[in-house]
Amino acid sequence: MEINWVAVFAAAMSSFVLGGLWYGALFGNAWLKAAGLTREQAMGANKALVFGGSFVLSLIAAATFVIFLGPDLDAATGALYGLTAGLCWVATSYGISYLFEMRPLQLWLINGGYHTLQFTLIGAILGAF
Repeated sequence: MEINWVAVFAAAMSSFVLGGLWYGALFGNAWLKAAGLTREQAMGANKALVFGGSFVLSLIAAATFVIFLGPDLDAATGALYGLTAGLCWVATSYGISYLFEMRPLQLWLINGGYHTLQFTLIGAILGAF
């Protein structure tokens, strides 16, 4: 199977942009509180590692998801498969870990919600290309 790297890059960028909105303007304060972080701790993180690493991981996720989805795909089907993967695989896997780690429900909702929407966008973009 030939991979459309432009689509993979666009899908990864969508994850990156969504993450900025999700963990910034939309749920930033709630996420910090639920994660037990202060704004100073978050701002003091190694930005190159956090943002560069996040983008590389988004590229890996998009590249492997397009292989999983296969060549015959449209945007709606890609979005549906992405929704299913994000909600039923990623968010539930986080849920298992969070139960054992006794993390707050709010943190699971924020992180699981992000990954559900992330994979929905990835699938839609990959399907559109």
